[in-house]
Amino acid sequence: MSIQEKVQIVKDFFAAMGGDKQGLLALAAEDIEWIIPGEDWPLAGTHRGHAGLADLLQKASETMETSFMERREFVAQGDRVLVVGFARGRIKATNRTWEDHWVFAITVRNGKVTNIREYVDTQALARASEMDASGLA
Repeated sequence: MSIQEKVQIVKDFFAAMGGDKQGLLALAAEDIEWIIPGEDWPLAGTHRGHAGLADLLQKASETMETSFMERREFVAQGDRVLVVGFARGRIKATNRTWEDHWVFAITVRNGKVTNIREYVDTQALARASEMDASGLA
C-alpha cells in the first residue's frame, strides 16, 4: 500500500467521523487503539476496539461541540500518518469555549487504522470542562 493510499484512508476516516458510523468502522481495525492523554476531562484515556471507538465518539458528541476543525497538513512515512490541525469548540456542560492546536499520529496497516495517538492541548480542554464550586461554569 502506497503512502498516498494511507493518507487517503486517514482522510476518509476523518470524514467518516462526521456521522458515517459504518464507514468509520469499515476503516478501523477491530483491535484499534485510540489514546487521548490527560486527566480531568471525559475523553482522556485509552479506547480499544470497535466498541471503544463507538463509545468515545458517543461521549465526544455528548460532551463537546466542535465548531471548527481544520486538518492543515498530512505527513506520512511508513505506516504512520501525522495529521496537524486546529480545532475550536465548546464544552456543553460548562458552555466554555476551547481552542486546540493538535497532532494525531495515526498508524495504518493492511488498509485499516490500527492506532491513534492524540497530541492535544489537554490543559485547555480540561480547563474548559471545569465546573466552579457552585456547579456552574
